[in-house]
Amino acid sequence: MESQQASSAGEKQFVTSLLETVDVTTGERRVHAKFDYVIEAPNWLGDGETLIYNSRGRLYRFSLATGRSTPIETWHATACNNDHVLSPDHTRIAVSHHTKEDGRSRIYILSIDGSTAPVLITPLGPSYLHGWSPDGQTLAYCAERDGEYDIYTIPAQGGVETRLTDAAGLNDGPEYAPDGQSIWFNSVRSGLMQVWRMKADGSEQTQMTFERSNNWFPHVSPDGRSVAYISYREGDVAPGDHPPNKQVAIRVMSASGKDVRTLVELFGGQGTLNVNSWSPDSQRLAFVSYELRDETSGA
Repeated sequence: MESQQASSAGEKQFVTSLLETVDVTTGERRVHAKFDYVIEAPNWLGDGETLIYNSRGRLYRFSLATGRSTPIETWHATACNNDHVLSPDHTRIAVSHHTKEDGRSRIYILSIDGSTAPVLITPLGPSYLHGWSPDGQTLAYCAERDGEYDIYTIPAQGGVETRLTDAAGLNDGPEYAPDGQSIWFNSVRSGLMQVWRMKADGSEQTQMTFERSNNWFPHVSPDGRSVAYISYREGDVAPGDHPPNKQVAIRVMSASGKDVRTLVELFGGQGTLNVNSWSPDSQRLAFVSYELRDETSGA
C-alpha cells in the first residue's frame, strides 16, 4: 500500500534521497545519485541500465550510465504514489494515482513513452497497485472495501475485480511470481506483518516468514529463485504500518522460504523497496535510502 512521503513529515525534515544498487552476492552497495528531496521505489527496465522512480507525484527515468533523470509524461496522473508496476513487455506502466474528485488512489495504465493517456482500470478506490501477471492479463492490488484491506485481482483491460483474501487485518503487497502460478504478499494475520504466498487464484495461503520483525513487500527475482523484502524491527512500528525514516533491513531468502539473510541495513522504510527492484539478471537490487539534513540550515 502506498504513502506519499513527499507530503509527509519526512519532506519537512529536509530528506536527502540516495538512489542505490546492491550486488546480492557480494553485498557491495553503490550510490548512483543523491537528491535533496524525496524519491521512491525504483523499477528496473529490461535494458538493465534504466530505472524508474516516483517523486512528488510524478514518474522519472534514471540512466545508470549518465546519472540523469528525465520526466515521464503521465498526462493528468500527476499525483502518483510509489505503487507503479511495469507491464511484462515494458511498453506500459500501471500506476496508483490519487484522483482529484476524492483524493483516493485508483489504478491507471499508460504507455511508458507517454504517448497515450492513462486509462482507468479500478473505478473503486482506494486501490493500491502491486503486481502485473507475467502473461500481461491481470493486475493484483490491495484495496479497501467496506473497511477491510484485502488483495484483489482485475483484468488488465478493466472489468470485475476478484477478492483473494479475507483474513482479518491488513493483507497487502501482492506480486506475481515469474511463472504466474503464485502470488506473494504480506499479511498481519499472524500478529506481526509477515511474508505469505498463495496460488494465483487465492488458494493455499501459506506463511513464508516467521521472524520477530514486521516484513513487507516481497519481490521475487526474475529467475524465480530468490525473494527480497523489507524488514522493520519489532516495536519500531505498528504491525500494519510501514512509515519512512526508520532503521530497516533488506532481506533475501530462497523462494522456498529458506536461507534468510540480511543483505542491507539502512535508514529508510517507506519508499525504499515498494516495487520489484530486481535487475533483469537477478544479480542486483535497486533501492532508496534516506538521510535527514539539519532542519534549520537545510545543509
